[in-house]
Amino acid sequence: MAATLIARAIRARPEAVIGLATGSTPTRCYGELVRLHREEGLSFAGVRTFNLDEYLGLPGDHGQGYRRFMQEQLFERIDIRPWNTHVLDGMARDTGAECAAFEHRIAAVGGVDLWLLGIGANGHIAFNEPGSAADSRTRVVDLSAETIAANSDGRFFKDPAEVPRQALTAGIATIRAARRIVLLATGAGKRAALRTAVEGPSTESCPASLLQGHPDCLFLADREAWGA
Repeated sequence: MAATLIARAIRARPEAVIGLATGSTPTRCYGELVRLHREEGLSFAGVRTFNLDEYLGLPGDHGQGYRRFMQEQLFERIDIRPWNTHVLDGMARDTGAECAAFEHRIAAVGGVDLWLLGIGANGHIAFNEPGSAADSRTRVVDLSAETIAANSDGRFFKDPAEVPRQALTAGIATIRAARRIVLLATGAGKRAALRTAVEGPSTESCPASLLQGHPDCLFLADREAWGA
């Protein structure tokens, strides 16, 4: 469904601006986008993309770098132009300038048409941990102990000591500025965060709940995540 929505946005506007997420949740979506490109002619030649985040201190070609993830999962498998793919530079010497440039590039292309998100077990979106301000923009953040543990379960890093302690991330306000938001949630481990985000109050203690009130925000969850 997420891939279908992205494909519709691109077919309606070949120069669409799409925000992307990393991690295990969106990989099936990216696989379906690759299939749509190869088998049904979906072209990404005019598409511009922006990724949510990147670990601070990791080069883009690092095994756990998000630039490399996107190259392997999507970019190298479709016809997108490399210069139209924007991933924050984890090795930037001036992180403030890097974050400001990211925001400027989004504004320069007219904003994001659709932003694909995941959700963390503590309710984080991108690397906006609990306590992130609703008006936050792209910046350097400290990762919570829960996020570090979740990323060292063997799917990504094998040891918590290997996980960077900081990251560059698009802010809550950066994400909310997108014209459409699609959030994916899979697995029972996301159930509590998902329920809180949807049924609880809009509060900075659950960053995903700050999406409440957005004019076009869709949560797509499997049965395990929703508890149905």
